Amino acid sequence: MTPPSLAGDLHDGRHVLHVRIYYEDTDFSGVVYHASYLRFMERGRTDYLRLLGVDHRSLFEETEKEAPGFAFVVRAMTLDFLKPAHMDDVLTVTTTPEEVAGASITLRQTVSRDGVMLVEARVRVAFVSGGKAQRIPKPLRLAMRADQESGGNVSPR
Repeated sequence: MTPPSLAGDLHDGRHVLHVRIYYEDTDFSGVVYHASYLRFMERGRTDYLRLLGVDHRSLFEETEKEAPGFAFVVRAMTLDFLKPAHMDDVLTVTTTPEEVAGASITLRQTVSRDGVMLVEARVRVAFVSGGKAQRIPKPLRLAMRADQESGGNVSPR
């Protein structure tokens, strides 16, 4: 039997990642600590890019030529905590690109358990170099465009 991908899967332009809740993810009462959701969503964003073929190490090496000292930064994030998760739950983190602009990407992320939404977030990630916003590197723009053509809802600018 083939094990499931550690990086999750792409389905209809969305990335889906399963995360098991461990003791370290919870507070003293056994409920998932609110900041743990940020880590789960970061994994979702990272693995989404990985499955698009954007290996972070290669992206850093290639982009360093185009934009020395670059970084991705979370520019804005809104979160709605709707229901709690608990130790041993298996959660589904879904990442859906909403917009790819010149220097930023807006993503919708949800965390659910058995089809019930627990957390919903909108995340805007900016690309910066030398402390200033810069155009998203060509490899990432191309990967996002390919995802759009395969069914994603991305609208490149």
